[in-house]
Amino acid sequence: MTGGGLKAALRSLVQGTDDSARAPADRAERLLREAENHSPNWFWQTDRNGRIAYLSDKIVAVFTGIGIDPMGKPLVDLLRIAGDDAAQAPPPGDAERTIAFHFSARTAFTDYAVAPASRGPGEHHWTVSGSPFTDPYGRFEGFVGTGTDLAAVRQSDAAITRLALFDSLTGLANRQRMRMSLEQTLAQPSYDGTALFLLDLDRFKAVNDTMGHPVGDALLKQVAQRLLRTVGDAGLVGRLGGDEFQVVLPRIGSRAEMATLAQAIITALSQPYFLNGAAVSIGCSVGIAVSPDHGVDPDALVANADLALYAAKGAGRGVARFFNDAMLDGERSRRQMESDLRVALSLDQMRVVYQPVVALDDSRITGFEALLRWEHPTRGTLLPHEFLPIAEECKLIESIGEWVLRTACHDAAAWPGDTRLSVNLSGTQFANPALPAIIANAVARSGLPAERLELDLEEAAVLRDVPAAIGTCAALHGIGVRIALNDFGAGPGSMSCLRRVPFDRIKIDRSFVRGVGDPEGRNAAVVRAIATMADALGIDTTAKGVEYHDELTVLRELGCSEVQGFVYGQPLDGANAAARLLDEGGALTPRGPKAPRLPRTRMLRSTTIEVNGTRRSARIRDLSSNGALIDLIDFDESAIGTTLRIDIGGGQWTAATLRWAEDGRAGLHFDHPIVVERRTTIRRAAGRGTGQ
Repeated sequence: MTGGGLKAALRSLVQGTDDSARAPADRAERLLREAENHSPNWFWQTDRNGRIAYLSDKIVAVFTGIGIDPMGKPLVDLLRIAGDDAAQAPPPGDAERTIAFHFSARTAFTDYAVAPASRGPGEHHWTVSGSPFTDPYGRFEGFVGTGTDLAAVRQSDAAITRLALFDSLTGLANRQRMRMSLEQTLAQPSYDGTALFLLDLDRFKAVNDTMGHPVGDALLKQVAQRLLRTVGDAGLVGRLGGDEFQVVLPRIGSRAEMATLAQAIITALSQPYFLNGAAVSIGCSVGIAVSPDHGVDPDALVANADLALYAAKGAGRGVARFFNDAMLDGERSRRQMESDLRVALSLDQMRVVYQPVVALDDSRITGFEALLRWEHPTRGTLLPHEFLPIAEECKLIESIGEWVLRTACHDAAAWPGDTRLSVNLSGTQFANPALPAIIANAVARSGLPAERLELDLEEAAVLRDVPAAIGTCAALHGIGVRIALNDFGAGPGSMSCLRRVPFDRIKIDRSFVRGVGDPEGRNAAVVRAIATMADALGIDTTAKGVEYHDELTVLRELGCSEVQGFVYGQPLDGANAAARLLDEGGALTPRGPKAPRLPRTRMLRSTTIEVNGTRRSARIRDLSSNGALIDLIDFDESAIGTTLRIDIGGGQWTAATLRWAEDGRAGLHFDHPIVVERRTTIRRAAGRGTGQ
């Protein structure tokens, strides 16, 4: 008899006893039969391996009707999570993984809406519940549970149950289902430990902003599929919302196994995705907390996994980090900084400094970019990247940004002539519908002519809502202010921004400026292309992050109109900026190094140089593979560019070009590289001549 397993178990309770003792078992069997035959309920039981040991006859008949003998088959192979239609159906294998998770964790589950995995004549919809049971000695024996037939009028309940427990976009478990599963797993009286992975997608927001929400949704669905394939039966995968995912892993083994799985997830999610005919690349960061070491309740485990995820992002993203106690110190420090930031403006701890923007044709200051500094009472001077992300998180970015705008406009109003002021806007500021009114008020109160104010925008702020961005830019142009696209070329949508929004200036990202003088690199060609395109569009160009004299020379030749960077020294406060404009008509002399330096060996050693056949004594102070700093010798300014020879040690001579000379010191650039093996050992690079 198919249903004999559970009924036989009832009889075995009274086997060998008298008739009066057998009566309760007979009564229980009659009640079981009545429930099976005359109610929508049915019963099932598995062995410790999850295979069917008992199943009510009427459900056996359903499977027999579609050509399946269910006895001895794994329960997860017989059922699938049910939905009203194909659009609501979960990804293949989701039901198996959902129920298999409970089997693996040995936790109870309630009212899962299911249907036969293999479709046959007629439609069958059930809800199933189950819980683990043990023998008298506490040893796990399997699962026992019930099922209930759902009439057509109750099929909508299946959809409601599904919406309550599963993410409608990806079909993964939702936040509520993940919370319930984690609670059940941690509540087990004995377990080998549970790992919680928190995942955050890197660069997903850029894809969503630049390619649109439908593409972002399609990307999330592919991410969900990759997660399911990578995690497999090891754990339960869920989506918490947005681009945040979670994995609960019961009884996973060592930390090494966790790290291996986390790296496999990162690798899988970092492979290119193909959406709308385009290849898209994102990444993933993972934070890991392990119970009981990192918490014995869901709240503690989630909080600590979140700290680990924050550390993974701080480590450069695309990595996994386990929680450790030091992260609590970091979180306390972050909270303290947030608290300090809330009173920084009222305590007058913020200040604005100004970096000169210089025209390449005459080396005169055309404007200044306003830069924020925080004079923290215990941490010293903090740069924007050290505290603005916290300001974004705690919703202070708009008030800080407006303070910078008003302060900078007030300072700039006192500058002579038509000197321009450049102020950066955060994405939050730009998205504020009141921005044009705020700008108009700031210039009116300061007395700064609107045409002297230039607002720097990041491409992500523009692409988040292009129609709204076009409207805001039109309103700002109506006031008279100029608009610049900041860090041009650094993001994936710079050209799209330039095509759709009327910018007055583009600021070339420093990554293209760095190495622009390298004849074997491509940065010069990229900068030339940007400058040529901007000129054709009637847009000004500013190269950012210039640090070396050589970069100035090349950028001038490539057609850039303006530059800014440390080559002209550190940013100035408002008073010094005004004074600098009056000094020599605002002309600036580059102060930075002449060229990027390779690693140098510091020394103090006598040498000899030969200029036009005449030998003179000198002293080497710094030496690298492509140049040297010498002193004890004076050169005229007219000698710069002269070729000479220098004894680099041991009677070895090499040809060099005089690059600069001032105050008894000079910089030489070797015509051919040398190899500096140790402080005292120098030899020529293989295949190079000495120039002697």
